[in-house]
Amino acid sequence: MSALFSEWDFVLGDIIGGIAAAIFYGRFYLQWFYSERAKRSVMPIGFWYMSSVGSLLLFGYGVYKQSAVGTLSHCFNILIYARNLIHIWRAKGTLSPRRSLIAHGLAFTVILVALSLLVLTWLNVFQSTQASNGAQATRTWFWIAVGVVGQVLFACRFVIQWLATEKRKESVIPVSFWYFSVAAAVCMLASFIQLREWVFAVGVATTLPIYLRNLWIISRGDQQCTETA
Repeated sequence: MSALFSEWDFVLGDIIGGIAAAIFYGRFYLQWFYSERAKRSVMPIGFWYMSSVGSLLLFGYGVYKQSAVGTLSHCFNILIYARNLIHIWRAKGTLSPRRSLIAHGLAFTVILVALSLLVLTWLNVFQSTQASNGAQATRTWFWIAVGVVGQVLFACRFVIQWLATEKRKESVIPVSFWYFSVAAAVCMLASFIQLREWVFAVGVATTLPIYLRNLWIISRGDQQCTETA
């Protein structure tokens, strides 16, 4: 009976992870739809809501699966998403001091909790690899390192986007964001495939065509920044 419950728990965890991935990675298909309709690269506000919800759910899934790269990928993102929403609310005239305080407070609280869980996850991964043979442990940490490189590139794209947004006081996406996205996705995809973390791997794979399509749209129109719709 306990084995049956354990199997159902595993299946339920993957179902929840699949839903989280659909929300998080599906944000770029929403962005693609709006861009095709507008005939230029644009970023709808729904992108940032889906980013926030999907990232939180995928972080929880990463903790559940004890994924070192998965948890790192979604530990600090919420601050970037919150800042973009704040700039969008300000531009729309719907930002109040109370709303701004709540958004920042929630973002920092989530980051503190996530950071604690991230450390615990990495400690558990370290202990589990210590118990395996040397070659297997080396292979695991090599692909974790590749994933970390990919995550650094992913983080850089949002740092660049954040700086461009703060400079212009409106939510924008510079073209370099999409180049960093392609490079990061390749690294992350290789890492997740080798570590057999299929929910993350499939999710990352589905975003590559969107990144390339945005670069194509921008190159055709000589567009320097993706506009927020």
